[in-house]
Amino acid sequence: MAEIAAVLVAARDEEATIARTVEALRAAFETAEVIVADDGSRDRTAAAARRAGARVLRLPARGKGQALTLAERAAPAGRLMLVDADLEGDLARLAAADGDLAIAAFAERRGGGFGIAKQAGRVLVRALSGFTPREPLSGQRVLSPAAREVCFPLAAGFGCEVRMTVDAVRAGLRVSELDLPLRHRATGRDPTGFAHRGRQLLDALLASGPTAVNHRGLRLPLVGWLVGLRRDPAITAVAAIGLADDLWSGAERGFRAHLGRRRTTGVLKLLGIPLAGLLATRKLSGALLVGLAANFLNQLDTRPGRALKAYLVAAPLAGAPLGTAVILAPYDLQEMAMLGDAGANALGAMLGLSSVSKLTGRSRWAAIGALAGLTLLGETRSLGDLIERTPVLRELDALGRQP
Repeated sequence: MAEIAAVLVAARDEEATIARTVEALRAAFETAEVIVADDGSRDRTAAAARRAGARVLRLPARGKGQALTLAERAAPAGRLMLVDADLEGDLARLAAADGDLAIAAFAERRGGGFGIAKQAGRVLVRALSGFTPREPLSGQRVLSPAAREVCFPLAAGFGCEVRMTVDAVRAGLRVSELDLPLRHRATGRDPTGFAHRGRQLLDALLASGPTAVNHRGLRLPLVGWLVGLRRDPAITAVAAIGLADDLWSGAERGFRAHLGRRRTTGVLKLLGIPLAGLLATRKLSGALLVGLAANFLNQLDTRPGRALKAYLVAAPLAGAPLGTAVILAPYDLQEMAMLGDAGANALGAMLGLSSVSKLTGRSRWAAIGALAGLTLLGETRSLGDLIERTPVLRELDALGRQP
């Protein structure tokens, strides 16, 4: 069995425990590099880990899955071990386990809640992969090189373990669980403990749905389909078309590439979104406004918050609703979730539909001309590059975004 190449530890505000964890790992796995991903700690976690001999990555608070993904990117090739920051116990048997993904199960349960989050994780893994784990949320894992290739980048937040197991099983890798005498700081049945388990449950649910990789190479849940949960058939249809593109799109980009291939999800959007606008408004101008506005916001959705900021600026002018966009904005900006085509297209369609009743005939066609010009510009040049080269737009674009 090959040696462990690196041990990854995601830690936030673990000053009291991290040094002990790092020292134990270095003693147990002398040839492995111990990498601590400091996930936005407000205490001296990073300094304590560094003094104990770990390599430390200082990160903004992104979440467990994102922190481990960035740590894996910095790790040497080979077998990988993941360990929680407050763990105590012997992991030698886990390191020696056969298979591609080995998961440690705690032999003795200490503290905890009512098992709701764990049972939900178990149900999600079974529903998505057919495998029933005993410890769907365990953070103590060993991955072979093949498992690293399949599972990284990890799903966001505390959903990373659930989706990791699902991905490994779906890929036909060998997954095993071992009972080990391990201990960690138990979460109690108090407000803090229940808030933590609620976050685990939410992250596991999001990780089990559609995900995509953002510009940093982080894997985030796609939540833009929530925009389609409205009592408006046209918006629901546009969100569904966008979700199909999120799930099944190919490498094609731009109208010409999609039309050249003919049978792509891009062609479905090109035809389906204006058709939804036509059916909703009974006007050619409505079809064009909906299709062009949806495409424009989708062209902008290449950096966190960019499409949502454009929507929030335009919505009051068009008389479009603000609520959903305001709720989604902080999650998008902090790279906890992504709009995806489902969200960007649906928000654009909302702008287009609202504009039909807000604008008169002449101003409506002026808006269509402006959007058509922006669409043609986006076909020949990157709108994102244009924004980043324009000082005022660049500053507004970066406002509120993670560094």
